[in-house]
Amino acid sequence: MTKFRQLPIVLILVLLLIPLAACGATQSSSSSSTEESTGGYQSISPETAQAMLEEGGVTLVDVRTQSEYESAHIPGAILIPNETIADTQPEALPDKNAAIVVYCRSGRRSAEAASKLAALGYTDIYDLGGIIDWPYDTVSGSEP
Repeated sequence: MTKFRQLPIVLILVLLLIPLAACGATQSSSSSSTEESTGGYQSISPETAQAMLEEGGVTLVDVRTQSEYESAHIPGAILIPNETIADTQPEALPDKNAAIVVYCRSGRRSAEAASKLAALGYTDIYDLGGIIDWPYDTVSGSEP
């Protein structure tokens, strides 16, 4: 009879430990990488973006305004303002399977643009975030 009295306590302890074990597993797997995939695109660090640019084969897209772009942008970036990305494919991005890295000033507009591009069917999108976190060279003017 004493075994049956302890059963509810053991059952309660087991039920309390299961969610904790699941949380621990989730945290360890997500903390193993500083880059994450969200909504059809992947967030990347400036270091990863720089390595991709050095390797080549990637289209770098600045999604800020014309004046922001002209004041300073990452060398080789083309300008496609976030506000112009809607429900039609941007002419400057004809290949929906090409690697595309987007950035803005702080990261908000680049996340929006990456999400919009994913919704348009682009398959290889990377969100660099903001140019304010870019530790490498920038250029000014209207030319990439």
